Amino acid sequence: MRNEENKPSLRRTRLLGERPGAFAIARFVRMSPTKVRRVVDLVRGMDAPAAQAVLRFAPQAAAGPVGKVLDSAIQNAEENEGLNAEELYVAAAFVDEGSTLRRIRARAKGQASRILKRGSHITIVVEPRPEKPAPLRKAPATPAGPAAKGAPATKKTGRPAIAASAPARPAKPARPAAPARPARPVKADGATPATAADTTSESEKEA
Repeated sequence: MRNEENKPSLRRTRLLGERPGAFAIARFVRMSPTKVRRVVDLVRGMDAPAAQAVLRFAPQAAAGPVGKVLDSAIQNAEENEGLNAEELYVAAAFVDEGSTLRRIRARAKGQASRILKRGSHITIVVEPRPEKPAPLRKAPATPAGPAAKGAPATKKTGRPAIAASAPARPAKPARPAAPARPARPVKADGATPATAADTTSESEKEA
């Protein structure tokens, strides 16, 4: 029953909120949710015309029901919201598990195996693609202060380079070389002559 005040339904509020768009739901589709999700994942986020072309030539059996739900969502957007089909894209698409029919199959020795015929609920939401904001242009960095106007800027930090007119430090004076020690005279037989200090030590030992 339609509300007299034309308020949006609770389902539309949960799926779209205040955004423009439309949705379509197919309930109790006699197909496994796992098989349907493989097809839904292909078209999620695509433009509506491109998604229709993909589903039209997809080899999966679930492409038929998903394509019908997508066509219904696009028609709802055109008729109820006045949107252009070329500007729509698949904003959301998901599959919920539906009712499961339980059947049996006769087996050997009077036994029976269980057959589960699963169902699924397909939901697709289409919206006009939002416009991307224009990128902000960054202003060129200018050096701060009047002293840095004439100084060139470095590549990494952008700071003004230090001028090379600073006075050089004076070099340290070299240390004087130590005097060389005189070599001892050597006798002809190769023995070193005793010095005065050696003779005094020998005389002290004899005393």
